[in-house]
Amino acid sequence: MARSRVSMQELIRQRRRAGFVGRREELRAFRANFEVPPEDDRHRFLFHVHGPAGVGKTSLVREMSQLATGCGAFVAYVDEATVDVPAVSAEIAAQFAQQGRTLKALERAVAAHRRRVHELTAAAAREPGPDAPSAASTAMARAGVVGLGMVPVVGALAGVVDAERLAHGADRLRARLRGPEDPDLTLEHLVLAPERALTPVLLDDLDRAADTAPWLVLFFDTYERTAPFLDRWLHEVMTTDRHGELPANVVVVTAGQRPLDPARWDGAADFTADLPLRPFTETEARDLLTAKGVTDEPVVTEVLRLSGRLPVLVSTLAESGPAAPDDVGDPSATAVERFLKWEQDPVRRTAALDCALPRRLDEEIVRAAAGGGGEVPAGLDGWLRALPFVRADRTGAARYHDVVRAPMLRLRRTTAPALWSAGHTRIAGLYARRRAALEEELRGRAGRPWMRPEWRALRVEELYHLLCAGPRTALPGVLREGIEACRVSTAVARAWARAVADAAEDADAEHLRVWADDCRAVLGDERTGALGVLDLFLARPGLDDAGRVAAYNVHGLQLFRLGRLREALRDHERAIALDPADPWGHHGLAVTYRALGEFDTALRHLDDADEVVPGAEWVARDRGETYRRMGRPADALPWLDRAHAIDPSEPLTLGSRGQAKFVLGRPHEALADLDHALALWPDYPWALARRAHIRHSVGDLSGALADLDRAEELEPDTARVHGERGDVLRFAGRLDEALAAYDAALALDPGYAWAWGSRALALEALGRTRDALASLAEALRIDPEYGWAREQRERIAGQAAGQAAGPATGPAAGRSGAAGADGSLDV
Repeated sequence: MARSRVSMQELIRQRRRAGFVGRREELRAFRANFEVPPEDDRHRFLFHVHGPAGVGKTSLVREMSQLATGCGAFVAYVDEATVDVPAVSAEIAAQFAQQGRTLKALERAVAAHRRRVHELTAAAAREPGPDAPSAASTAMARAGVVGLGMVPVVGALAGVVDAERLAHGADRLRARLRGPEDPDLTLEHLVLAPERALTPVLLDDLDRAADTAPWLVLFFDTYERTAPFLDRWLHEVMTTDRHGELPANVVVVTAGQRPLDPARWDGAADFTADLPLRPFTETEARDLLTAKGVTDEPVVTEVLRLSGRLPVLVSTLAESGPAAPDDVGDPSATAVERFLKWEQDPVRRTAALDCALPRRLDEEIVRAAAGGGGEVPAGLDGWLRALPFVRADRTGAARYHDVVRAPMLRLRRTTAPALWSAGHTRIAGLYARRRAALEEELRGRAGRPWMRPEWRALRVEELYHLLCAGPRTALPGVLREGIEACRVSTAVARAWARAVADAAEDADAEHLRVWADDCRAVLGDERTGALGVLDLFLARPGLDDAGRVAAYNVHGLQLFRLGRLREALRDHERAIALDPADPWGHHGLAVTYRALGEFDTALRHLDDADEVVPGAEWVARDRGETYRRMGRPADALPWLDRAHAIDPSEPLTLGSRGQAKFVLGRPHEALADLDHALALWPDYPWALARRAHIRHSVGDLSGALADLDRAEELEPDTARVHGERGDVLRFAGRLDEALAAYDAALALDPGYAWAWGSRALALEALGRTRDALASLAEALRIDPEYGWAREQRERIAGQAAGQAAGPATGPAAGRSGAAGADGSLDV
């Protein structure tokens, strides 16, 4: 039965629209754009609204959204509550669905992304540091494309390459992998660049939606906060075909405090409408006052004078309906008095000042902020939310408008410093308790806390309030937390630095402002930003010895990600010089030397680590993995057995042990270990690929292909999976399909030497000798030390010349391509 009543939400929207005044020219230009077809040069695909805080950008954007809806458009609105491209994609899908247009493929892709990240975080990092690439991966490491944790790799990077021979094709992983101190390894395209996986799906779904509506309009509000992660992506989506094609009937609206970045958007004038917003004209301000019932000329004049015609101030000062100029406020009164002039309850006035301290408000935070004097008045949270300068975000939290909050903070800090410090201390304590409760909930799950967005949000707010309460006393601890933020990524370091910058501004602390400015200067580079912050930490006083040890180790981790392995070694050596009992330093040296192929040195450092943390599961596993990558699976097995005895629930150990058993000629035991690993971690891509290889070696073709299908679902852009499929199909005699699989692998990774070598055998079996020799030549061009490819080239060339030659078999019982030192195709 159709509902006959109008909803509360709809009535509120109608009242907001009825109360909207001004900005007629901006709305006229936006409305007129829908009357111009996209093919017309006058049509604009991008509208950028910009102006200072309080100028009315969000109100205008909301009005533009209503206007677009009235023109039949599907619309989506996102603001700073969305923290990355996956969140933007999810929000667009959800809002389109509410309007009757389901973006099914995008919903599935976002759900798969969230599930994958959750599973990777839960399954990764059960030791103090990850494993390293294969023993002979020096060339790849020098190129900056080797990641730690490939042992079988933690997370979706598992088994992308065999660093012995396949390392040359992994450059897309450069600088994205976590290193010797952090085994929380995830796929670059899933975690650090998810737009590669999600954006093509978004564009395809928008293309389908574009056939069902005249216009699609995407609004990006508070762009000054979202531009650091959205601006490059949005520019690529609109101006390149890197992710696919955007339908021509899409209109994008961005709204922020600053104009578009001229370095990025240079040349965009032919498709962009620039809408700078300034304070209201006098006519617009008077219209707003009239709409709010303020018409007496002396009162209007006083409001215009005090507000500077800034829309948020005009609205705030008019909200109480002042009847006389004195009701508007004394000209010498502070901005705070202007905002609270008509609130007579001293408890509420004090509470309004108290509640300006937190950057976000909910009922519990309101109680903490206003609870310094005892009981908090009932209904305070609701009263605050009704104030014209408080607005709620999509999460339900509220916050003061910056134009109002800033003078309130200054008033509290300068006139009541004890209340300022006590209030921030109480709020920091609340966030600390929330963080502790979350840590208890997450106890036993893998992953460092700074990797978890929900934990990180709590910690960042806690640090901000600690700095505001005591800018100098809190700084050492905040710097120590900055090291942990840098361990994760530049994006996370940026969130930490923003808290420092906000505290510097709000507490008017010059020494914090220096830190914030210098961090901001180096954090612009996504690849090296975290490294730059760590350089600042190490170049200045402020860290104790334990902090410097941590900074050196994380600095080494960042250098490892960049392929600067020798420099990374020096960092870990410095850490150990400061603290010989530091396990992170020893572990970092061990895995870095292993990445360089210096196995004996790596083993010596594992001996040192064992002295520091005797009996640790990760030490035994690392030692076993080092032996395995040395081509000594028999020596590896006892260590992997020991690691498994210490922690039977660790899938990484089972995967590594299964590979060692397979090389030792025990395929059924190997399958049992891999089955167990996958029971513990069903979406373990490395184990799926390894099990596929072993299954086809024992004649289980359908099982092998099923494993590869699942691995491809998890890693659709991984060349290794396609290459493995090529081998399975080639051994099954399905040569054309095998050739297509090798070609798919090489399309993803042209430097994949193993795939060139394996492809040559498929070509030879098809009678295409000349093409086979060319494929082997390419493998040897990529890797001149690729001995197996050289042997095959000599054999095929000899046969072509009529010489006698043996059967076309690769290492490991006919296995083609780049074999590891143990004779297996390793990853």
